[in-house]
Amino acid sequence: MRVQSVAMVLGRTIHLYGASRERFLSDVSWMRHEACHVKQYQQLGFYGFLWKYLAQYLRNGYYNNELEVAARASEGDPDILNDIEIV
Repeated sequence: MRVQSVAMVLGRTIHLYGASRERFLSDVSWMRHEACHVKQYQQLGFYGFLWKYLAQYLRNGYYNNELEVAARASEGDPDILNDIEIV
């Protein structure tokens, strides 16, 4: 059984599971998706993001969660990585 690659953003940090840092950094769409979540945290605050994400998830599920919809839309946006520091 193959482990699925997952990323989860908490605040300004992207946590990876089942993927190396190198694999994540080589996937520009994935980086942009997660960068969008980092910016959502910046806009909503830590608890505001968590609250909105949970409420959206319970109301609309994962795929139709408006924060996920926005993150998927940002996958083609090269400007989303502006002001994101990768260390």
